[in-house]
This record gives sequence, structure tokens and C-alpha cells, in this order.
Amino acid sequence: MRIIFFGTPEFAVSSLKKLYDNSVDIAAVVTAPDRPSGRGLKMNATAIKKYALDQSIPVLQPEKLKDQLFLKQLKNFQADLFVVVAFRMLPSIVWQMPSRGTINLHASLLPNYRGAAPINWAIINGEERTGVTTFFINDKIDTGDFLLKKEVEINIDDTAGSLHDTLEEIGSDLLLETCKQLKANQLDGKKQLLSGEEKIASKLNRVICQINWQKPITDIYNHIRGLSPYPAAWTTLKNKVCKIYEVGIELSQHSKISGTLITDNKSFIKVAVQGGYIDIKSLQLEGKKRLNTAEFLKGHVIESNEKIG
Repeated sequence: MRIIFFGTPEFAVSSLKKLYDNSVDIAAVVTAPDRPSGRGLKMNATAIKKYALDQSIPVLQPEKLKDQLFLKQLKNFQADLFVVVAFRMLPSIVWQMPSRGTINLHASLLPNYRGAAPINWAIINGEERTGVTTFFINDKIDTGDFLLKKEVEINIDDTAGSLHDTLEEIGSDLLLETCKQLKANQLDGKKQLLSGEEKIASKLNRVICQINWQKPITDIYNHIRGLSPYPAAWTTLKNKVCKIYEVGIELSQHSKISGTLITDNKSFIKVAVQGGYIDIKSLQLEGKKRLNTAEFLKGHVIESNEKIG
């Protein structure tokens, strides 16, 4: 069963590597074009491209997925199955091409958390469990017949980064198992059962990432860790944008106004909120490096009862 693999970021590399290491016939890889990045705006290849070239796997990088030359190249590989991990939405002319269909690995337990940011939203919403799902792609986002699922627990101290790494590894195993069972004709798709109350994983934006210090302590804690390390929750401190990456919580009753800062100006910064205090462990002030709190306080003085946000 010949496969063409579609993917772009680091999350997809584990899946491609797992297939390659288990002798799956990977005819080619499709990924995003090289883009300029960094201070020098040098052209950089995607993580998937770098891995594929190291293994001498042919790489296609179309600007437009309906480009006739690209479609011809896809057909010429005569792949039986397309596999998609963290890639843009495919037009029907692409996903309908292979005889065995096109499958996707998604970082949630579908039908919940369809969309662009399932890992982030699962933590932001305080979920205790999430997982990965393989399914057949159709003409709508994340709605096709599912194949296999694997559930995992979300730990209380998980961030989007740590959960990403867990799901990346578990997802690669699930994808390999899906391909094996499809090859052996041991697996059929099952329709996703919809209740109309499914949670959505919409694309993150600047407004969503802003911290609301008026919310209850658990909501704020989940919000910050659900956006760490990327794109990062933010607030304002000393009239500058400040990203907050790592926090702890202290549950207690107090009479302080939410958003009030408490610090010894040496080792800790805490924010009074409903239900206790958010203990800031690491942060990054606009134009500066990310620092732990003790390092930050060496160069900044917090006034008594100063407000954040």
C-alpha cells in the first residue's frame, strides 16, 4: 500500500518517522513551501521537509493545491492512500484521488474539538481527558468517518507544550496501527455521532490569548497553561505587553482586588484573583527575553499594590 504523506510542523514528524521506521511504502511527502523567517529572513524548510530529505523521500511543495502540475505529480506516484497530519484543508480533487481514500490524524477525541487548536482548547476548558483520532477526510473539517481512537489523561500541570508532545507520540502509534489495519482490510470507518453540543477548537487569536484577571483562579490557570509555550497568554505590566508562560496557584480567601500584584521584589510575583493567587514562575516583557521570576525582578521593581492587566 503506497502512501503519500501530507504534513508541515514538528507534530507531524513523529508520525512520518514512525511510518518510515516500520517500512511503510512512502512514495512522497507534501508540505508547505519554504518561508522566510528569523531576523535575517532566511528561507527555511518545514520540519517535515527536513526529515523527508534526510531519508531521500521525494518532496512536493505546492503553493496552490489545485495547481495542475502538482495534481499531475500526485497522480504519477499512484499512491493507494493519502495520510494527513497537521496540514491545511485539502480540496476534494486531492482527497478523492487515492483508491483507499485520505485519512487524517487529529489531536482530539472527535467529534469534540474539531478545528485548528484542539490541544490548546482542551486545556483551556479544563478537560481531564483528551486523545487522538484517525478518520477519513471528507468535504467538511474533521467530520469524516472515524477509524481508531486513543484516550489520554490531561495532568493538572500539563501545558499545551507537554500535552502536544504526549499526543505526538501516541498519535504516531495510532496512525501506524490505522495504516496496518487498512492495508489488511481489517478496518472500516464509522460515522461520528453528533449531539449538537460538541466543543469546537477554533483558531487562536490575540483577543483569546489575553488574560482576564477577573475570572476565577482555575479558569485563569487553565488559560495560561493552555497557551504555553505558544502562542502564550498575555497581559500588560508597566504599560507593556507581557507574556506569561508558567504559573502556579495558591487557593485561599482574601479581600484584595483582582489583578493586584504581591511581590518581595526578589523571588516571587503573585496576582490576587478570585479564589486565591496566581504565582508567576516565568514571563517575558515586550522586547525582552523570557525570564524566570527571580531573574526578572533583578531588573524590574514592582510597586506595592501595583495592578497587572
